[in-house]
Amino acid sequence: MSDFFYLASQSPRRKEILDALSAPYRLLNLVEGPGENADFDETPIPNEMPTLYVNRVSLLKASAAWRYLVDHRLEKAPVLTVDTTVTLDDKILGKPEDAEDARLMLKRLSGREHQVLTAVTMKQGDEIHQTLSMTNVCMQSLSESNIERYIQTTEPFGKAGSYGIQGIASIFISHISGSHSGVVGLPIYETSELIKKFGFSLL
Repeated sequence: MSDFFYLASQSPRRKEILDALSAPYRLLNLVEGPGENADFDETPIPNEMPTLYVNRVSLLKASAAWRYLVDHRLEKAPVLTVDTTVTLDDKILGKPEDAEDARLMLKRLSGREHQVLTAVTMKQGDEIHQTLSMTNVCMQSLSESNIERYIQTTEPFGKAGSYGIQGIASIFISHISGSHSGVVGLPIYETSELIKKFGFSLL
């Protein structure tokens, strides 16, 4: 049994969370991160439910990471992958393509409660375990000025739903129900329970 696992993610926030927990992990530095290469398409399948989508993409990332590990003859250890998406009225809000896309998403989220789904997958060979964090997030009503100034910070880009709760957008969030760390990108409780299945413990 390995004494560490790999984090296959380019997200600095996920790394920061694992660092804060003193988790026994190593960063899997892929030439192109899973989900950023041509191995699979992250486009939602028509009429695919958000929960199925986020679990599917997280699993695809894990499979791509494991292939990378094997192909490059790296030390074998479980790989941990994560996917986060924002959903409103059962519609997936991905990362904005440009400022106009971010503007439209933020207008849709304004004054509404939405859900943030984070799926975590751990894989070693044929052994696979997954967990899903679901959090309700309520965003205050945003004026056009709020939206324009926020877009100018460039924070919305590269983030599902066009906002990051760990940044400036936190001032727009009136309350959440669920996992704050899940909204940031790695649900601590669910992840700690998941890695136990591979023999790891944070305490």
